[in-house]
Amino acid sequence: MNFPLLAFQNVSAANPWTYLVFGLIGFAFGFTLEMSGFGNSRKLAAQFYFTELTVLKVMFTAVITAMVLTFGAISLGLLDYSQVWVNPTYLWSGILGGLIMGVGFIVGGFCPTTSLASASTGKIDGMMFMLGGFVGAFLFGETEQYFTDWYNNAGYFGRVTLMDVFGLPTGIVVLMVVFMALFMFWGSEQLERIIGKKDMSREPKLRLYGVGAIIVLALAVVAIGMPSTEQKYENATILRTIPELQADGTVKDLQVTYTAEEALEQRLIQITPEELFKARYDQGIILILLDVRSEADYNLFHLRGALNIPAEQLKSRIPDLLAVAAPNAVYVVMGNDESLATQAWRLLTAESVPNVYILEGGVNHWITVFGHTDPEIKPVSSGLDDQLKFLFPAALGDRYECSDPDPIENEHIEFVPKIQLQLKRDKSSGGCG
Repeated sequence: MNFPLLAFQNVSAANPWTYLVFGLIGFAFGFTLEMSGFGNSRKLAAQFYFTELTVLKVMFTAVITAMVLTFGAISLGLLDYSQVWVNPTYLWSGILGGLIMGVGFIVGGFCPTTSLASASTGKIDGMMFMLGGFVGAFLFGETEQYFTDWYNNAGYFGRVTLMDVFGLPTGIVVLMVVFMALFMFWGSEQLERIIGKKDMSREPKLRLYGVGAIIVLALAVVAIGMPSTEQKYENATILRTIPELQADGTVKDLQVTYTAEEALEQRLIQITPEELFKARYDQGIILILLDVRSEADYNLFHLRGALNIPAEQLKSRIPDLLAVAAPNAVYVVMGNDESLATQAWRLLTAESVPNVYILEGGVNHWITVFGHTDPEIKPVSSGLDDQLKFLFPAALGDRYECSDPDPIENEHIEFVPKIQLQLKRDKSSGGCG
């Protein structure tokens, strides 16, 4: 995941504490690896012979500790889970890569990170393994073009978690993983005792307190539960740059933070059809149009390039939207009017999808602005909320002229711009510990 403290996200000379904090984290990580014996290839390789399973116990301890603390922070509202980077699942390439790495681990006695820890203490085998890693990375880079389609597409499931797979509440999954890890700790010690002839009576008893603390924290996550969408929406904020006229006649940009509901009520995020039209030709943004109407209305008429995600399906598609890596992605949700789109906007904002806007007046307003000269589209009166207020001769979708207006004819349209990018940091994933 990305570093969760905003004060340390911007690495620059103006923020020297960043280097200190990151340096301390790196030192602590390397120190922990060395103190755990992970700089010793014999100790690492012994896990595959079931005589020394320290690697399994240390790694699972790190996993469940990080998991319990992370979801504990999420349940208390201190951390936004949607902003935690979850590696996308590439099933078949992941299986093949795991097999290759596993064989390399057995033969070489290291994984990439432990080889760095070993090399830093002057061990020749660690240095040779690290050199082999560089050679392997070079060969991969030179041959990647021949199989890139396969490993990017075969078995790709996107952001998938155990909660998604089993359909269980987060707290229950956390508790299950903790008990699974504890069972593996017990099983690994039995293997060490039987196969490795290890004297388990000399193991420190302090670990029992750690086990108890982990179980208590996991039970707390179950009891507190995860924040609801409504709770997350209440805490959501929108940052806007507002020009303000100064006493000396100059204009200064001020950064103003609004609650999500304030931004909605003050109509800071409802953009006109004219602005949306111009945004389609803005090379500085990646525009994603989300049509949250029913499939029937979408088939009758929709803006060219719009994705149809009916409102009831939108929540399940949020992980896919969050997976868009581009920091300049702008989402515009639209219904026939604004009510359905507003509900969708609240949901997306609560789940921390950045740069979301509402098409002012919805598709009806778009047609009013750009389709008033189309003789095939006839207006009708409708007192119903979020209903199409036009009749169409056939369900032609985006084949009506006004679904993609002529940019030359509308070159000089005017509007008050509202789109402002709230840049999302690029996500990065880590490697083996």
